Amino acid sequence: MSSPKWKCSPRIFPTSEFQLLDPGIKIEEERLPTYFPEKYYPVRQGEIFNDRYQAIAKVGFGVTSTVWFARDLAESTNVILKIYVSGQGRDHELNVYKHINSIDTDHPGKKYIRKLLDYFYIINTQGRHLCLVHQALGMNTSDLLQLKNGHRMTLEGMKPAIRQLLGALDFLHSVAHVIHTDLQLRNLLLPAPSPEVLSELEEQISSKPAPRKVLQDRTIYTSSPFPAGDGLPLLGDLGEARFAEEEQCDNIMPDYYRAPEVILKSNWDYKVDIWSVGMVAWDIVSPKTIIDGKIVDDTWDDGAHIAELVALLGPPSPEFVKRANMSWKLAAEIQGEDVEGFLRWLRLALQWNPEDRPTAIEGLVDERT
Repeated sequence: MSSPKWKCSPRIFPTSEFQLLDPGIKIEEERLPTYFPEKYYPVRQGEIFNDRYQAIAKVGFGVTSTVWFARDLAESTNVILKIYVSGQGRDHELNVYKHINSIDTDHPGKKYIRKLLDYFYIINTQGRHLCLVHQALGMNTSDLLQLKNGHRMTLEGMKPAIRQLLGALDFLHSVAHVIHTDLQLRNLLLPAPSPEVLSELEEQISSKPAPRKVLQDRTIYTSSPFPAGDGLPLLGDLGEARFAEEEQCDNIMPDYYRAPEVILKSNWDYKVDIWSVGMVAWDIVSPKTIIDGKIVDDTWDDGAHIAELVALLGPPSPEFVKRANMSWKLAAEIQGEDVEGFLRWLRLALQWNPEDRPTAIEGLVDERT
């Protein structure tokens, strides 16, 4: 198989001598609560897309896509393919990238954002799948820290990374008018390894294929670990980014990284990204998370999250309480004619400082009791 557009030949992968996993045990994307096999494109190792990109190994997965290390046969270079699940509204990240690429600027932060090289669509019987072609970068910061066996960076090592991240955000916020909304360690990617290292990775994958589960209509591959290059991490994955003028959406950020205004379903803006930067900076330097979190019936407990933040940061300001309308969030089930008056009285009684609370007689003569 060949094409006059190719500068190199496709790889031939072994059809045996790899570990077959139990088809009855869920692995990788199958374990996601929103997984529907018909939504995911059934990539085959060695498959060539758009007469150009050959899938080498799966290197990641999520609720919206699988991610593949690939070779660009037309350029004889390595790239990353992000193959979206089928369905409506999957072009959002592409639209954000198109907007960013259309901006002619000398802002230094733009170069700290992962580049989109190409895109195309895959059509099959289940629908249409958007595929984004990204520059190949290294492993994410979360995986790097796990390899360090609990050892974290020093403050001196963390500061340049955070400065670079803030530079990328300043470009997004002030020039592109885009809010990232999904800053976390997994979305900070180290620079790409050298071409020689990537070629060695291809050889390793060919000689020792990844374990997989072979089903009737698809093969589920286990993700291969990806090496890291040297340097500061770049901002990757704009899948949850949104334009500042867009209607706000509650379903943003991993639970742990959400800003208070997001937890409370209040108005939010660019500053949600700054909150996440603080959380990321802590995670880079500390082996203990700043928020423990609590999960009840497989659901993150927002009340416990807010309680931890109050214990950590102190009570929110009256201005924030008023803007977030916290009391109304908690009082949705209260029945009666003057719920607002009751909440005003309750705020007087539930004061952090004892001396600020009314006396019994003051409470008794209050017209709201």
